Amino acid sequence: MTDASPPPVTALLQEWSRGDRGALEKLTPIVYEELRRIAAGYMQKERRGHTLQPTALVNEAYVRLIGQNRVSWQNRAHFFGIAAELMRRILIDYARRRQADKRGADRIRVATDVEIAGSKDLDFDMLAIDGALSRLERLDAPQARIVELRFFGGLTVEETAKVAGVSTATVKREWRTARAWLRREVGLEA
Repeated sequence: MTDASPPPVTALLQEWSRGDRGALEKLTPIVYEELRRIAAGYMQKERRGHTLQPTALVNEAYVRLIGQNRVSWQNRAHFFGIAAELMRRILIDYARRRQADKRGADRIRVATDVEIAGSKDLDFDMLAIDGALSRLERLDAPQARIVELRFFGGLTVEETAKVAGVSTATVKREWRTARAWLRREVGLEA
């Protein structure tokens, strides 16, 4: 009896890293749907009228991911971690372009159930949050990674734990600490 289930993502990533284009063809439908789900979840939380659609976000991230020809993919978590970072960069670039288009508009509406300042709907300065996250990364890279996965990647606590390779208790603890630090850094009142 043959097993019709697809090979694990990690195995396909490693085969692709070794130059197997067939592995990329098998990998694409598996990871693309997961990326699409993450992007759709995140974009649902964005401000109304946002012109960037989940498909465009995931397509841009995916094009950048498959263009990474010097990456030796370690595992699924490594891949989705880099994907979340790329989505963050894309959203920040989008925010910068939008800000430039509006000549000095310094705030972008983000509605999110991932609370940073205690309220679910706040006006966040996306660029200030990105700057604060860059500073946090220099202080505590694992904690910054959790913020990136939760806030920019839109992952749940459980998904974040799986991708980061830590327990859900660690994600909850680090997320609480990071939220407090971010509130102070970007001047949001609790």
